[in-house]
Amino acid sequence: MFITVVIPTYNRLPILQKCLLALEQQQLQDRKIDGYEVLVVDDGSTDGTLSWLTGRPHQFPHLRTLSQVHQGPAAARNLGVTTAQGDTVIFIDSDLVVGESFLQAHADALTAAAAKFGDRVFTYGRVINTCNFEEPTQEPYKLTDFSAAYFATGNVAIARHWLLEAGLFDTRFHLYGWEDLELGVRLQQLGLKLIKCPQAVGYHWHPPFSFGRATGSH
Repeated sequence: MFITVVIPTYNRLPILQKCLLALEQQQLQDRKIDGYEVLVVDDGSTDGTLSWLTGRPHQFPHLRTLSQVHQGPAAARNLGVTTAQGDTVIFIDSDLVVGESFLQAHADALTAAAAKFGDRVFTYGRVINTCNFEEPTQEPYKLTDFSAAYFATGNVAIARHWLLEAGLFDTRFHLYGWEDLELGVRLQQLGLKLIKCPQAVGYHWHPPFSFGRATGSH
């Protein structure tokens, strides 16, 4: 299994830096994972994201970058999938910081599920919301972090060929999250089974809520 972690980003450089550092610290324990790449698709950021990414090849040996004019996360993820080198794609957002066993947990869950159900499976990890920018991974799991979503790109792993067969994300959706739900319907129609993978933990950072301020994730 070779994994491509696809991360669309738009003006999220400070937390993206933490996201990428965490992905370079993965502890791989067996041969289920032949290797991995981290593919960041810059969606027309104006905060210096692309120049910062391309200037650190030694700090981020797994990193590969792509860029596009600002089109939204659906188009960015589609670009990532079509150019991915991996047979397995993991989607996370650029404001997600993962634990050291993140990739291994998804690989273990996919392998175990495939042995029982065949190839028509995908794994859905746990997302913990936090406002702690300095130490996002210190946030405990809360009941409000529970998600009943069938397919959500904040933390999901799936064979690349199923994404291509389903037709990728519909770029006509512009409100956050609808493209995930709609693609999930098509994957469900193909017979894919959701496998919960709480061991694959991602910490979703967002600034503290304040009135008059709308935040999104990319």
